[in-house]
Amino acid sequence: MTTRRAIEMSALEDLPNVGRAIAANFRTLGILRPAQLKGRNPYVLYERLNRVTGERHDPCLLDTFIAAVRFVDGGPAKPWWSYTAERKRALAARTGRVSSPLARLYVETARRRSP
Repeated sequence: MTTRRAIEMSALEDLPNVGRAIAANFRTLGILRPAQLKGRNPYVLYERLNRVTGERHDPCLLDTFIAAVRFVDGGPAKPWWSYTAERKRALAARTGRVSSPLARLYVETARRRSP
């Protein structure tokens, strides 16, 4: 599917991996149409959702945000879990430069699991 066709979708639920619950999260952020995802940073969207709702959402939601944004930006339709390894690498890389609670959580978890 082309970027143009993805942007022309009228409902968030038309995007791969996006059902009612994910669409509701996007709407909480003021994103009402797929076109509004074009060029957005899914990491920023996820952290903003955590702030707005006052809760830490499952990191797999971030994977879904990445999948949706990449698709609207012209990438292939992939299952959300295709982005899990990327998310973990990106958050670990940001730990030294950004005071992200989510990134710290991943680094601490990885350290505890290392032999």
